[in-house]
Amino acid sequence: MGTRRHRGPVGARVLGAVLTLVTVGVSSACTVGEAAPAVPSAGSAATTGSSLHPEIEPRTLALDGRRGGDQVVAAGGADAVYNYGPTVLADGGTVRMWWCSQYGSAPPAGDDILYAEADSPSGPFAGPDGGIPRAVFSGHPGRFDAMHTCDPSVLRVNGTYYLYYTGAAGDHAHGNAIGLATSQDGLQWTRASATPIVTPARETHRDNTYGAGQPSAVYLDGWFYLMFTDTTGSAAGWNGAGQFVLRSRDPAFVKGVEALGPQGFVTAAGTSGPRTRSVVDAFSADLVWVDALGAFAIAHQTADGTTLTFWNRDFTAQPYHSVLIRSRWEEGPGLVRRPDGHAPLPRTEVCGRVPFDVVHASVIGQAGAPTDLRHHGVDVLFDACGDPARAAAVLDGLAVPSPARTMDLVVGGRVLRIDRRSVATALAGTVLDERPPVLDDLSVAGRLTAGARAVHAPGVGLGVVLDGTLWPVTSAGALEALEANDSPVEQITPQQWETYPKGPVLGQ
Repeated sequence: MGTRRHRGPVGARVLGAVLTLVTVGVSSACTVGEAAPAVPSAGSAATTGSSLHPEIEPRTLALDGRRGGDQVVAAGGADAVYNYGPTVLADGGTVRMWWCSQYGSAPPAGDDILYAEADSPSGPFAGPDGGIPRAVFSGHPGRFDAMHTCDPSVLRVNGTYYLYYTGAAGDHAHGNAIGLATSQDGLQWTRASATPIVTPARETHRDNTYGAGQPSAVYLDGWFYLMFTDTTGSAAGWNGAGQFVLRSRDPAFVKGVEALGPQGFVTAAGTSGPRTRSVVDAFSADLVWVDALGAFAIAHQTADGTTLTFWNRDFTAQPYHSVLIRSRWEEGPGLVRRPDGHAPLPRTEVCGRVPFDVVHASVIGQAGAPTDLRHHGVDVLFDACGDPARAAAVLDGLAVPSPARTMDLVVGGRVLRIDRRSVATALAGTVLDERPPVLDDLSVAGRLTAGARAVHAPGVGLGVVLDGTLWPVTSAGALEALEANDSPVEQITPQQWETYPKGPVLGQ
């Protein structure tokens, strides 16, 4: 395999990543230049941290519905000469995307994060007002991210958006680190701290002086999982390639941090190391939890496109052979995910298909940097509803007709019966006209009747009280849903809120 180089827009020189024996790339402070590693063979771990249970034979997944690649789906305004590193959320009926670019109108000079939205991953994506994509996050002079903000990964958990991103003050070695900002709408962001939440471990010195960055976050079972690049980690490859994983119940990773090591997750003193295990030999990867498969999927670029590598919940075994989404690519992939970082449901055959859609840059543009964001995808055929427990996870957030001529909303592994379809629609991620038979095996945990009591505790949350249990409501249209239910909102104190037993969160 030959080598290639690319020059990033603004910023530090970093060494490219090829999994042959030679290459040097030049890129921005927030991008690791890379050439394609080889596609892993079926059944190979293709990681620097191989399966801890090699006796588990991976299954081969059946594929169908290859799509996309025929057009550019998103681009910034006229002066946005590069566009790459997207994060993509299927948020209700809207596909929302944030990515790395640069606007002269968004000071300071350096990488900015742009935002646009569309009806589907195939675009076209436009700004929230229908115009050009909007610059929503830029450098903060005097801080660790003074010049560059790039490589976004966005989650929405309990009504709050979390933006994990790469930041850099300028063009200097190991200058990249990972920051966090929060938002209520995904457009107006507030930095969680003046300092980064993850810094380079500096466990070893390599020619690649990129540092730490390119985060990807997932929320699962109360844990925030953060996967990222660190070219200074001891378990990275010779060229700095590798993906490390931290988790914490704290979205800012200030307390209760666990790091993935050779034997699984272990308590860590903080986020600066040790980096003793990498889960895939790659740069700029994306992570998603796939409820239907009971596995994490990591999207990373290989010679012929985007490869999906699978790990079980604790990263101790690889239950499935890798899957390849063929495409021409330049720079990191963004998987279409639900707001919590889980794989979305398909539009049809909700129990039989798992859609994997990815958006990534496809060429090196005139500025010598990645651009031309294109969409590619493939479906995995899989019986996702073979047992009630898995079905409850797969169908979470789904509303369907109930046997009682009302609507059933699957939430937190349980069924909430809702009298009014308009209310169920406002609280659900997806509404189906046909009921999957497996839902008849799930118990009804409560009923949201018209006029049910609603409460609001300032600074804490909004919810409905059903049979003495408080179900928090965090959907974007929460107030509209309660109005449609004829539920006036009663003000209570935060202390009163805490006295209620809690049901699952509605609208997550």
